[in-house]
Amino acid sequence: MMDTQDTNLPLEEGKLEEEKNVPEVSEVKTEETPEETTEVNTSTATNLQSKQEVIDRLKEISADAENAHKQELDSLKQTFYKIHKTEQDAAKKKFLEDGGTEEAFVPVTDTYESEFKSIMAAIKDKRSAFNAELEKQKEENLQTKLGIIEKLKELVNYPEDVNKAYNDFKKLQQEWNEIKQVPQAKVNDLWKNYQVYVEKFYDIIKINNEFRDYDFKKNLEIKARLCEAAEKLANEQDVVSAFHQLQKLHQEFRDTGPVAKELRDEIWARFKAASTEVNRRHQQHFEALKEAEQRNLDEKTVICEIVETTEYSELNSFNAWESKTQEIIALQNKWKTIGFAPQKMNIKIFERFRAACDEFFKKKGEFFKSIKEGMNENLEKKKALCEKVEALKDSTDWKETSEILTKLQKEWKTIGPVSKKYSDPIWKRFIDACDYFFDQKNKATSSLHSVEVENMQKKKALIEKLATIDESMEANEASNLVREIIKEWNTVGHVPFKEKDKLYKQFHELVDKQFDRLNVNAANRKLNNFRSNISNVTGQGEKGGMQTLYREREKLVRAYEAMKNEIKTYENNLGFFSSSSKKGNSLVTELNRKVEKLKADLELTLEKIKVIDESAKQ
Repeated sequence: MMDTQDTNLPLEEGKLEEEKNVPEVSEVKTEETPEETTEVNTSTATNLQSKQEVIDRLKEISADAENAHKQELDSLKQTFYKIHKTEQDAAKKKFLEDGGTEEAFVPVTDTYESEFKSIMAAIKDKRSAFNAELEKQKEENLQTKLGIIEKLKELVNYPEDVNKAYNDFKKLQQEWNEIKQVPQAKVNDLWKNYQVYVEKFYDIIKINNEFRDYDFKKNLEIKARLCEAAEKLANEQDVVSAFHQLQKLHQEFRDTGPVAKELRDEIWARFKAASTEVNRRHQQHFEALKEAEQRNLDEKTVICEIVETTEYSELNSFNAWESKTQEIIALQNKWKTIGFAPQKMNIKIFERFRAACDEFFKKKGEFFKSIKEGMNENLEKKKALCEKVEALKDSTDWKETSEILTKLQKEWKTIGPVSKKYSDPIWKRFIDACDYFFDQKNKATSSLHSVEVENMQKKKALIEKLATIDESMEANEASNLVREIIKEWNTVGHVPFKEKDKLYKQFHELVDKQFDRLNVNAANRKLNNFRSNISNVTGQGEKGGMQTLYREREKLVRAYEAMKNEIKTYENNLGFFSSSSKKGNSLVTELNRKVEKLKADLELTLEKIKVIDESAKQ
């Protein structure tokens, strides 16, 4: 089974890169516990673009597996499985697009993965064997150095010929220095025991002063040089490199023999002071890194909480899901700009974020799957309505059939959307059948023309009445009169088609003039104008009027839903700003202003829809 940290976020609009495995900030080591550490640059692994490139790099590492670094191996593993997951997602997506089901999808066997696992296993075996041999060698070195200490004890406790003892001592020193690594847990105690007997040899054994003084002098020169080198490290820009160099200087300082007794404390104090400064800078460097990593963890935690608290119950439309998807993608892009968290939490916080994103896109997929199923049901319902209308289109029972078709048209509006592929064809089929019937009806009911002429005279009278309103009339009274005229205008039926635009223009120019004078609310004016427009549109007859009304209503409903989603987005953004930032008051004010404007437009749009519904009932 693939390890979870090897997978990638299954995003639709772009993948979120896998977190790199970063070395945890280590504690600063004192001058008494030098330890070799190596930093590995994992950027090469993350820049590889194909599985073959990853495998080629692994083959290079396998040739020298003993010196391979775990960080680079981890990074190569993550890169390989990120590419692997991307390919699997693409194959699955194509499978589903070709008509397959998610349950039936079976990933293709990947030969690259088999080769990858084989090479990784080989590297692991080589490294295990090497480490076992290294530990064995360290233990042997420990025993050898313990033997040297025992020989030093004999030289100190049972001195014989001074010259011979001195030569034996120098040989033991050289042998000691040639032996390198021992188990880390034994380093300090071993060195302290060794140093005790080295100093005893110089202090207790009464060797030739000339030999002793010469050794003391040479050792002092070496240690003075080491002090200078340590002091220069205080100005080294790369504090990590300075710290590692200091460990090597400490080892050399230890391996160097003693100096004259009266100078020992002084030379050690100088070296220790230089070491303290390097260690202090190293400690500050890693403390700063820890603080930065903790800040990064806090930021990433906030992002996780935002995704995890998504209100899925409110995402019930295409626009709502699309808006939320863009918000999630923005958070993913923000995530990429944030640095690493502490190593013990870095993978965990990434897995938490990925799980939240997986959950979001899983639910999005479920929603669209259910919508698709619902669209198929809607399509079948609309097909059934088409069949009913087509069966009635040749009817000559004008009144009864008109009522039935009107009901079917209303029923059509209650059915949800269908796939875009079928939306226009099924609508055209439905409306063509309706239009055919109403065309035949209009031809058979041309006597309505006389009624339209009568309506024209009524509207002309209303225009005249509107034009003769006395400007000295009190504002409220005049406003009420204008509204009564408008209301009466809307109750008057259709006029001859050729005259409708002219009358409409005359009437509304006078209405606008009166409203401008009376300073009537702009929204009310728009609504009144819209009522007049709708009244004018219905003058086109059953065919053109109803068709135009339905299209206008669908356009308003779409606008209404879009404004609701836009208001929701703004309100979500306002909530985000208030919870994560104390700044940007001007931006918050502007967003509030936009929300209020949208709410006013939303109310006006709802009123317009009501006007259309009332007109359709008449």
